[in-house]
Amino acid sequence: MPTTKASQNTSMNADNIQISIKLFAVYQEVIGKPEITQTLPAGTSAGDVLQGLINKYPQLDQWRSVTRLGVNLDFVEADRSLQDGDELVLIPPVSGG
Repeated sequence: MPTTKASQNTSMNADNIQISIKLFAVYQEVIGKPEITQTLPAGTSAGDVLQGLINKYPQLDQWRSVTRLGVNLDFVEADRSLQDGDELVLIPPVSGG
């Protein structure tokens, strides 16, 4: 059976996922947006995304150890693999009153 253009596109994108990243407090201040979208290789972890942002914005490194990670409204560990369509939330400590 011949391969259709639609099936070719599906197989070309099978190795990538697209996620949204919600940014709060210092992450939003440094990056300048409340949310970003990234296309990443399948198997990327929440910690990999955090590390990528720290690589791009080194001033965020001081917040790494105190940042909570959430995926789809659940707190997760840094090694949690992300899936296509996931929403990753970076939650640093927040002060206020």
